[in-house]
Amino acid sequence: MAVAEFDLIKRFFASLPQHGRGVGLGIGDDCALLEVPDGQQLAVSIDTLVEGTHFLPGIPAEQLAYRALGACVSDLAAMGAEPAWLTLALTLPESDPDWLEGFSRGLGEGMARYGLSLVGGDTTRGHRALSLQVHGWVPKGKALTRRGAQPGDSIWVSGTLGDAMAGLDQLQTQADQDPYLLGRFYRPSARIELGLALREIASAALDISDGLLADLSHLLQHQDLGAELQLAQIPLSDALLDRYPEQQALNWALGGGEDFELCFCVPANRRQQWLEKLPGLSVSCREIGAICRKPGLIGVDRQGNRRPMAASGYQHF
Repeated sequence: MAVAEFDLIKRFFASLPQHGRGVGLGIGDDCALLEVPDGQQLAVSIDTLVEGTHFLPGIPAEQLAYRALGACVSDLAAMGAEPAWLTLALTLPESDPDWLEGFSRGLGEGMARYGLSLVGGDTTRGHRALSLQVHGWVPKGKALTRRGAQPGDSIWVSGTLGDAMAGLDQLQTQADQDPYLLGRFYRPSARIELGLALREIASAALDISDGLLADLSHLLQHQDLGAELQLAQIPLSDALLDRYPEQQALNWALGGGEDFELCFCVPANRRQQWLEKLPGLSVSCREIGAICRKPGLIGVDRQGNRRPMAASGYQHF
């Protein structure tokens, strides 16, 4: 049985536990009333996901909610921001209680993990689509941005790359699915802890959503710089290498996207500070190259061979 709009909001969303601070008034009025702490700037990001374009039809609603939230919160991590609030707009072909129950459960789990409060949104009928807007805090002047890299900065990435595309490939083509790779697709980890740790260290940072080469090229274009990548240092998981040839794994790591790891630059004069902080983090990070003055992306293989690399990755248009 379909659920009316206001009953839908009350039943599945207004009752979710709230975790973010600074909520003067949340769901239930024309606007939310929110308070940003003194000395902080508000970081805001929004993602829209459309069924059939950004996610597979039939994906379990619980997994969809968690994945969408993790992807959106990853933008806060890339800015060094602490998550606070979430707004959600849902377009649905019908108000299916079973689907909404699963979606609400996955959303609530993600909100608890990242410390978010749901403070408003909208629902409407149409082709299934989700828009999530996240808000976070960062001390004034301390936000990480894509601007600031300089020649000689080392380039680092967190976690492992290529796993999400392997998980998607398994969903689409293989019956024998690897739980780790599926989990990396369904449940990306926004690297909030790492983003906070990088505030005083990184010269530039972004999250890897469209693919390492595509996203790194965005960072380089702001400064008209280039990068040299050591291809043998690109971090690949054991699960990925167990299931796929090394070249396929590397191709996905470079251009596959949707890993939502962080890519960041460390200046030489902060390198020791970074190396001392690194062991205390819960996520591994690996140095994969360096920023160069000459524009363009260069890949260097194990034998020292150099070749230009195209900034390939997901394109929205």
